[in-house]
Amino acid sequence: MFNSANGLANLFSIQNIIIYVVIINLITFLVMYIDKRKAKKGSFRISEKALFILALIGGSIGGIIGMYKFRHKTKKKIFTIGFPAILIFQIIAIIVYSL
Repeated sequence: MFNSANGLANLFSIQNIIIYVVIINLITFLVMYIDKRKAKKGSFRISEKALFILALIGGSIGGIIGMYKFRHKTKKKIFTIGFPAILIFQIIAIIVYSL
C-alpha cells in the first residue's frame, strides 16, 4: 500500500490529524445529540460503551460539549468525570509524544 516511509508520513501529516480530530469530535457531538433525542422518545439508545469509545478515539471535546449543550449524561459522574479525564490523558499523551 505504501511504497515508502514518506507515504506513511504523509498519511499522518498534521493536516490529516487535524481533519481527523475535527471529524471525530463532530461525530461524537452528533451522537450525543442523537442519544439525547432517543432518550426523550424512549427509543433504542446508543450504549454508554460506544460513547466512551468515541471519546477515547479522539472525540472527547465533542462529547463534553455535547454533554453540556444537550444536558445529556450530566447527572452521571462516570461521564462528568470520565470525559474530562480522557481529554486530560489525551493532552498529556500529545505533550509527551511531541517531546
